[in-house]
Amino acid sequence: MTNNKLQILLGSASPRRRALLAALDLPFTAINIEADETFPANLQGGDIPYYISRAKAHAYADRLTENQLLITADTIVWLDGQMLGKPHDEADAASMLRSLSGKTHQVYTAVTFAQKVTNLSTFNLQLSTLVDRTDVTFRELTDEEIQHYVTHYRPLDKAGAYGIQEWIGYIACTGMNGSYFNVMGFPVHRVYEQLKNRGII
Repeated sequence: MTNNKLQILLGSASPRRRALLAALDLPFTAINIEADETFPANLQGGDIPYYISRAKAHAYADRLTENQLLITADTIVWLDGQMLGKPHDEADAASMLRSLSGKTHQVYTAVTFAQKVTNLSTFNLQLSTLVDRTDVTFRELTDEEIQHYVTHYRPLDKAGAYGIQEWIGYIACTGMNGSYFNVMGFPVHRVYEQLKNRGII
């Protein structure tokens, strides 16, 4: 199904993103990208992962070749006008989960597609970025439930300090509007659409 002339690179260390892209039955190479993930303070909601996912693509641009398509992504949790990123430690993770308890929050994931194209003998980087949003509602959580999750699952690598596919998702999520996989950090249905529109699939 794929265009063998174009190598897909997934610029993410996330095992969840790697597994979700692999589930599309597409050959790809996973790479790690070190990028500055700071962003302008005036950005809100989905504009934040949009900015960061593009920064990740720019960080790898010098190594990208014309026969490659680079996919980068970033996910944030947005609650009451504030971003919840990855927690610094277990205490921070517990604090985030307490703030999510009994409320509806938004999960935004941005996915950037980057290619180099030749224009008058020079390479130009072309970027296209999509942003997906899912609204997630949590029931009220007890301190014991929060501590159990933080202690046993140590969600320090997850935005908002939780993985919807883990124990906390089973017991806390009472409603969702949007893509479940977007909450996991990779809206695969929209990635598939993009690849199909590009003639890669």
